[in-house]
Amino acid sequence: MFDTLSERLSGILDKLTRRGALSEADVGEAMREVRRALIEADVALDVVKSFTDKVRNRAIGHEVLRSVTPGQQVIKIVHDVLVETLGSEAKPIDLHAPAPVAIMMVGLQGSGKTTTSAKIGKRLTERNKVKVLLASLDTRRPAAQEQLRVLGEQIGVDTLPIVAGQTPTQIAERAEMAARLGGYDVVVLDTAGRTHIDEPLMLEMAEIKKIARPHEILLVADSLTGQDAVNLAKSFDQRVGITGIVLTRMDGDGRGGAALSMRAVTGKPIKLVGVGEKADALEDFDPARIAGRILGMGDIVALVEKAAQEIDMKKAADMAAKMKKGQFDLDDLADQLGQMKKLGGMKGIMGMLPGMGKMKGQLDGLDEKVFDRQVAIIRSMTPKERRKPELLAASRKRRVAAGSGTRVEDVNKLLKMHRQMADMMKAMGKKKGGMFGGLGSLLGGGMPQVDPAELEAMAKSGQMPQLPPGGLGGMGGGLPTLPKGMGLPGMGLPKGPLPPGFRKK
Repeated sequence: MFDTLSERLSGILDKLTRRGALSEADVGEAMREVRRALIEADVALDVVKSFTDKVRNRAIGHEVLRSVTPGQQVIKIVHDVLVETLGSEAKPIDLHAPAPVAIMMVGLQGSGKTTTSAKIGKRLTERNKVKVLLASLDTRRPAAQEQLRVLGEQIGVDTLPIVAGQTPTQIAERAEMAARLGGYDVVVLDTAGRTHIDEPLMLEMAEIKKIARPHEILLVADSLTGQDAVNLAKSFDQRVGITGIVLTRMDGDGRGGAALSMRAVTGKPIKLVGVGEKADALEDFDPARIAGRILGMGDIVALVEKAAQEIDMKKAADMAAKMKKGQFDLDDLADQLGQMKKLGGMKGIMGMLPGMGKMKGQLDGLDEKVFDRQVAIIRSMTPKERRKPELLAASRKRRVAAGSGTRVEDVNKLLKMHRQMADMMKAMGKKKGGMFGGLGSLLGGGMPQVDPAELEAMAKSGQMPQLPPGGLGGMGGGLPTLPKGMGLPGMGLPKGPLPPGFRKK
């Protein structure tokens, strides 16, 4: 979503960090470029003006222009103002109310209300450990109630039984009664939408609000609609009174202006963002972390959270134990490749590491299907060959290549990659360290002790946070080591070959 804006802002701020001292003219020129970048990203004009004015006023202060690192100071100011624009602090769904807590979902037709309602039900059930009831009040769209029922079955969350002929207000009354009698903690009300805002829609929303007395009224808005989403939020807030916003399709190729504008224009927090169509593709909206992503600082916290959800902790602990013994066979490699794919592949992982935004051009050329091909090669081997790769002579390699639909050259590349990683495992078994060591061992041995204040200061200054021993690598040691010259932040663009096993499309 923010790729284009991130690329533009990173380029502008990089120019400032290359200069030893800054003048007011330098700051003014940078702010004009920032203004153009924000307008191109479809950010509301009044938000753009407020943003650039705040940054300029703070950046031309005596303490910045005379600072030892004025460029870094300006980046910190831009980061701080960006966080303020996005809402300062994360505000999750508020459940602090007598049960059953009613959450009313509103928005236009096609924005993703029904899917988002199901995602919220799954999220609250699994993370907050509460009992949730889903209820569809959409009597206008064909099969809308049936859609929510099917989604509820898929995610294991109860739905209100469908009674034909009832009005939305009658369904709301029945949902509230069923939630109370059934001992539910939360009831999610999926209301009907329209193709556009009209008076009947607003009157219906007001009636449902009066009956259900919702603790949260969440507006579901499609982030790809740009400034129309901002106008939509203002209209619903004026007539119904929303308490928060859920932005859907944040994984799309939109310009990101809606996310930057909605909080500033409406004053309502963005609470959640949809990042895919799967039932678990819903994330908290954290202004500081989103600002870090936009400015190319990465999002280490999100990477660790995602890893904690996706990685089998027992497997991670077992892998850590094998690493200490220097053991790493092709079955282990297949597991690591599978874990990498779950985390979004090489591009997904690199995109969350600080300073890796500059590598976007190189990462775009990576063929991520290489993971599938490599797993296919490993699965074409016998169990004995996977345990002892040295058994793979020329004839066996030809058989494996034919069985996996690849070439002997691909088999050789995989074996070379495995040898490199096995050597790394042995080295790591003897000593700590190595940035791309093993996320599996990190998680298997407990979360690292990191000073939050230190992390925050480093993130705001654009520096790379100091990762714990074991690093954030291959889910038990499986991420291919970065080639020499593939630089970290401050070392410029990467040089040299791509990571082992990858090739240009």
